[in-house]
Amino acid sequence: MALSKITNASVADTAVHGRRNLIINGSQIVAQRGTSFSSISSATYPVDRFLVQDVNGSAGEATVSQSTTAPDDFKYSLKVDVTTADAALVAADQYKIEYRAEGQDVSHLNWGTSAAKTVTLSFWVRSNKTGNTQVALLNSANDRSYVATFTIDAADTWEKKELTVAGDTSGTWLTTNGIGLRLRWGSYGSTYQTSSTDQWIGSQAMSRDDSPINFFDSTSNDFYLTGVQLEVGDASPFEHRSYGEELAACQRYYQVIGNSAGRAYSSTQAETYQQTQVPLRATNFSLSLNSGVEGHISGVSGYTLTAVVLSSHSTSNFVARVTTSGNWNSYIGTVVGFLGSAFICDSEL
Repeated sequence: MALSKITNASVADTAVHGRRNLIINGSQIVAQRGTSFSSISSATYPVDRFLVQDVNGSAGEATVSQSTTAPDDFKYSLKVDVTTADAALVAADQYKIEYRAEGQDVSHLNWGTSAAKTVTLSFWVRSNKTGNTQVALLNSANDRSYVATFTIDAADTWEKKELTVAGDTSGTWLTTNGIGLRLRWGSYGSTYQTSSTDQWIGSQAMSRDDSPINFFDSTSNDFYLTGVQLEVGDASPFEHRSYGEELAACQRYYQVIGNSAGRAYSSTQAETYQQTQVPLRATNFSLSLNSGVEGHISGVSGYTLTAVVLSSHSTSNFVARVTTSGNWNSYIGTVVGFLGSAFICDSEL
């Protein structure tokens, strides 16, 4: 078209609005820990950055997974499949899916100030259950909350929801590498229910109180979630990022370091220096071993590694000492190879 025909409006209509989505792994494409877990008694990540948990230790149980059931334009979803029912929620029950945004990633929202920005949360949802439900937005201290209501209209049908939330002008919202914002879907007892929906309140509310869906009342129930997008202003089409981009963003919070090497440090320990694949969120990350990992010295049988402790560390590298089931007394100073996905670095919020 002629240059005289190009207008601001036409550019806005056709431009690719990149980097609008404040959610990491909103398409559920990355699942570093595994793709299916049979319990939610502790925080469980069937996909990266999204945890599922029965916080109160209640009667219900579920298998959670990265599912290939997904709407058009998506490959995966997060699935909650109820395996033990909780037909009547008690006051303190919390069955939740939670996403925690880092404060540095949402600092530009200016929440807690008079300049707070309005955001739109959009996502795709599917369940055999229909009726009233919600998603809650909360701060790190759980003393500011917004219960955004929506309805699941049709059973076993993908539905896209778009919810606009005016930014909170009160409360404390972290802008550090701590929890800047929580998003929670799920079913909750009366302690966490409120009639003050679609507005900010000064307490930990996570559910509407007008007969919300109990997703755990039958073992026939399931719940799917994908295409989660949080952005400033109005909703735009979902921002699909490459797998490599999403993986690198997720590795700030959790990463696995594969085949590597160190040296025999004592008769029962080896020492290793490792660089992280991307800088971790915080220096106080936890380090653990994958089960069954072995340390090998040339010409010597591999010994199972049984424990690991950090000797020194930063967000980008660490020195660790691993304990072996064998005796390396004759090989002190010798190179030790660690085979497989040996070290797990966990810096989740």
